[in-house]
Amino acid sequence: MTRKTSAAIETARLLLDTLDQRDAEGLFDYHGNPEVWRYQGWRPASVADSRDFIARQSDIAFGEAGAWCQLAIRSKPTRELIGDLGIRFPATDTEPVEFGISLSPAHQRKGYAREVMTACIDLAFRQWGHRRLVASVDPRNIASMALFQALGFRQEAHHVESYYLRGEWVDDVIFAMLAREWSAHCDSDSDR
Repeated sequence: MTRKTSAAIETARLLLDTLDQRDAEGLFDYHGNPEVWRYQGWRPASVADSRDFIARQSDIAFGEAGAWCQLAIRSKPTRELIGDLGIRFPATDTEPVEFGISLSPAHQRKGYAREVMTACIDLAFRQWGHRRLVASVDPRNIASMALFQALGFRQEAHHVESYYLRGEWVDDVIFAMLAREWSAHCDSDSDR
């Protein structure tokens, strides 16, 4: 596997890089929004919580084995924080890479999530040399379910009431993709 040394990832419209303390307010604004946090385990109670989260992230090296690395998703022209992408790098060569993505409601339904995920899937398989990717999705999050299906992920499991989140048991859907499936997906997209 290729060592990942830089957190900077560019797409046509977006830049992914490390979160910094200037992002604390923006991070709190959208992660504090019920449209975002209702499907996720982390919900900051204050801007200070967001600052603490960013400080903890600064201790994690991009590509660190077994660690979740949270990247800022920024608009290229303005550098405005519009979301974040979590990548859990495997602790061993036999584990998958795991992804999670959050976008500010003001920036949803514009194709940004697909753009980010396409770039990161391509990096994970073609440059970093990983074999398998996974994503865990709350099935009530229809947009995320549709995103991973459109990207060519397979639904491998639907765990019923498997996750206790803010006072209720919720389901968890596991999506997965192998490197060869991504290649086939890209080939079929280019045939269209």
